[in-house]
Amino acid sequence: MNILALIPARMGSSRFPGKPMAQILGKPMIGHVYDRVKMCELLNKTVVATCDTEIKDYIESIGGEAMMTGDHHERASDRCAEALGYIEKQDGLQYDIVVMVQGD
Repeated sequence: MNILALIPARMGSSRFPGKPMAQILGKPMIGHVYDRVKMCELLNKTVVATCDTEIKDYIESIGGEAMMTGDHHERASDRCAEALGYIEKQDGLQYDIVVMVQGD
């Protein structure tokens, strides 16, 4: 069984712009979320779905994986659906379970 975790993240929040990169104990919030999700041994893969290169670059700098999406999505689930299509095509498989992790 293939299980994928998707973490949607964007810098353009109206209530807290830049929230994913906000520092918590010297580390961006998205880094804390990514690291904790990666600890789950049931997951085959963990990917951050984002429309911001700053987030993508950070995740990749810590050895993680990020998938760029469009910046037009109104909901996190729409961002994850777009990313899922790209990831399944890239990986050449269909995931049996997709877990969307809201990190904030």
